[in-house]
Amino acid sequence: MRKLLGFALATAVGIGAAVAAAGPAQAAPPAIEITRVYVNAPGSDTRANKSVNGEYVKLTNRRSSTISLKSWTVRDKANHVYKFGDVKLKPKASLYLHSGKGTNTSTKRYWGSGWHIWNNTGDTAYLRNSSGKLIDSCSWGKVSSYRNC
Repeated sequence: MRKLLGFALATAVGIGAAVAAAGPAQAAPPAIEITRVYVNAPGSDTRANKSVNGEYVKLTNRRSSTISLKSWTVRDKANHVYKFGDVKLKPKASLYLHSGKGTNTSTKRYWGSGWHIWNNTGDTAYLRNSSGKLIDSCSWGKVSSYRNC
């Protein structure tokens, strides 16, 4: 009986060591990632639409299939929220969400704001899916133009 218990204990320790040696599993990157936030539009910050559209969030589909962004949201720390309509992001493609006004296309969307959304002195962009689950975020302190995420 003592040999059997010793064998069981040695086996359990061996298995535990093998699991510990493997280390924790790495989380897979999200299907859609915030890959860049251009927070400080070129030139002076004015209410001119060109200036406001100099700000954008770049989203990239990391998967090999099209993903629907319908009812997904992008928001900042001050709770300015953009909600996507019926938008599909093709595999490996990127979409730019500009802060100002413009004509939406498959690769460019417009928040419709008359003023800048992203704070040059620090902010966070949050991407949530249609059920409100946080998919990705990107934070920055003071930056001169953009933050790669």
